[in-house]
Amino acid sequence: MSAPAPELALDVERIRADFPILQRTVRDGHRLVYLDSGATSQKPVQVLDAERAYYLRHNAAVHRGAHQLAEEADELYEGARGKVAAFIGGQDNEVVFTKNATESLNLVAYSMSNASVFGPEAERFRIGPGDEVVVTEMEHHANLIPWQQLCLRTGATLKWLGLTDEGRLDLSNMDGVITERTKLVALVHQSNVLGTVNPVKAIADRAHQVGALVVLDACQSVPHMPFDVADTGADFVAFSGHKMLGPTGVGVLWGRYELLETMPPFLTGGSMIETVRMEATTFAKPPQRFEAGVPNIAQVIGLGAAVDYLSAVGMANVAAHEEQLTAYALQALEPLSGVTVVGPPTNIARGGAVSVVVDGIHSHDVGQVLDDLGVEVRVGHHCAWPIMRRFHVPATTRATFYLYNSTEDIDAFVSGIEKAQRFFS
Repeated sequence: MSAPAPELALDVERIRADFPILQRTVRDGHRLVYLDSGATSQKPVQVLDAERAYYLRHNAAVHRGAHQLAEEADELYEGARGKVAAFIGGQDNEVVFTKNATESLNLVAYSMSNASVFGPEAERFRIGPGDEVVVTEMEHHANLIPWQQLCLRTGATLKWLGLTDEGRLDLSNMDGVITERTKLVALVHQSNVLGTVNPVKAIADRAHQVGALVVLDACQSVPHMPFDVADTGADFVAFSGHKMLGPTGVGVLWGRYELLETMPPFLTGGSMIETVRMEATTFAKPPQRFEAGVPNIAQVIGLGAAVDYLSAVGMANVAAHEEQLTAYALQALEPLSGVTVVGPPTNIARGGAVSVVVDGIHSHDVGQVLDDLGVEVRVGHHCAWPIMRRFHVPATTRATFYLYNSTEDIDAFVSGIEKAQRFFS
């Protein structure tokens, strides 16, 4: 029996009308129930139109032309930078465009590697034997492996904060993990598996107390809640366009300008230079220093359109909507025998990612039954093997919610799990 459906904060039917893909059917005529926005979100027609309009009317390389098309492309590209900056409470010159959040995180990691061959201005980023990097057991591989590799390249030591049985960070020994040896703390804002929303500011305060930098993976928070970089206390923030209604192929790195100004570049080449001689090169001011070559112009413009769309809906409304859906899902799953939610059991400091284990049935089999019903979820380790090992499970079935989802979608998810149990019993 389904839980009583709440009156949702958003008009889902009106929103769904903006997403052409959500009008299609799948698997022999089933209604498409898309519950995989944690992997990638669907795109509204406004975003598709913005990209198409750029190619139809304004296509030119930015930052290097004096003709009208180049001027128009510059205006659109830099206009999108301004929209993204305002959306997260930053300044235009603090927003660096990359191809995805993974590149954003690697940019910081490789810049720290490169600091050893730069002058005294890069001292803040130098790292070597005796230094430590702190992560958490909750990280997506994109915010774990770059730091593992940084430690291998430099001789630094990797440490981490563990997880409680409820799926929250264990901060009982935070002062013993983040010490005077710590050069950087990298953590996720909201877990892509557990849904846990972490107390980032408290961790950042401890990191800054010992002089460490803080890098925040905000891929699952910027698209889903009001977000202000100042509130997090982070020095760098990474997120992807494709998870927030924008195109694939564009990511963002926000950094405090006084840090970006002294941080060594990662990729080098055209567009990121100040002067070039055969003997040596000097580099442009941020953010251009970190945007070598011709960038993903159309995708950046599409991301600007996605920001416009989310801003018009209102991020407080998006967050309230997802909170209602998550509460509804947890309540609907609770009576199911043999189904365990991996992550916090309540809706406190929790986002719209619900991962479950079904006794005796591998997540791939559960996902196949759901897919046959038109319910699209994510199965596997979700690029977070340490979480799976912590909870002694090989994989989970994960549903992630967004502004175009309804309680009807969650009912379909729950019904599909029940069907899988009957099928494999």
